[in-house]
Amino acid sequence: MKLAKIVKHCRIDRPRHFKLADHDPAERFGLSTDIDDVKQILADGIARIEDLQQRLYAQGQWGVLMVLQGMDAAGKDGVIKHVMSGINPQGCEVHSFKAPSAEELEHDFLWRTGRDVPARGRIGIFNRSHYEEVLVVRVHPQLLQRQNLPPSTAGKGIWKHRFKEIRAFEHHLARNGTLVLKFHLRISKDEQRKRFLARLDEPSKRWKFSMNDVAERAYWDDYMAAYQDMIRETSTDYAPWYVVPADHKHVAWLVVSAAIIEALQGLKLEYPKVTGNALKELKKAERALKAEKA
Repeated sequence: MKLAKIVKHCRIDRPRHFKLADHDPAERFGLSTDIDDVKQILADGIARIEDLQQRLYAQGQWGVLMVLQGMDAAGKDGVIKHVMSGINPQGCEVHSFKAPSAEELEHDFLWRTGRDVPARGRIGIFNRSHYEEVLVVRVHPQLLQRQNLPPSTAGKGIWKHRFKEIRAFEHHLARNGTLVLKFHLRISKDEQRKRFLARLDEPSKRWKFSMNDVAERAYWDDYMAAYQDMIRETSTDYAPWYVVPADHKHVAWLVVSAAIIEALQGLKLEYPKVTGNALKELKKAERALKAEKA
């Protein structure tokens, strides 16, 4: 299957009919199980993203926000490392959102992520995001107590309200020149177990492991229900979700890379053209430089 068709399959364009169970975490779309067979495709994608980022930075009209959400060990760090490895660090920032600080809890739930929205010309990557507030907080509603919300705002309708507020937030970003791309890296429970065991077996990776990772597996079904509801409620034409099969890491890298390239190409990015007096000044500078003695 061509990458364009794979991207279309992963993009959720009809969220009301979305079912998470319809998306197999181990799907390969006919791609090889051997990463060596797709290394050149990955390299070509990295080079294309690098070129598009340079145009994005030079044009300075659009910002790009990438949101990565997934269960622990789904491969969020790996996507950042392998898909975005060719871009200029000056034009990209990665933000990881863990448990909110005391200061962050004193503000509305969108405050801490809103501060880190990328400027025009730059790419921002959220490793976890404002969506934690309708995922982990929904699975563990006792966390709402830490937010000290007025009782009238913390009732049964809070999740519907948060979905509405997220849609409005992302619509605001889109209307003001931010391309929003959201990727749910879908991993199976069995593959997560294998990756946890691999972390425990590898001394250089043990620091990534937490006993809480194992404890959260008991809530797997609750998380899957929360993800399904989240995608149904917040996948829009201006901020779509892509459900990316992540049991095979290189498949996830290829899908995310292809989706980014497709979206950036849609912006029709061009280097600014120098004309008029500015061009005359450049020509003058060129003549002066050429006239200098070697």
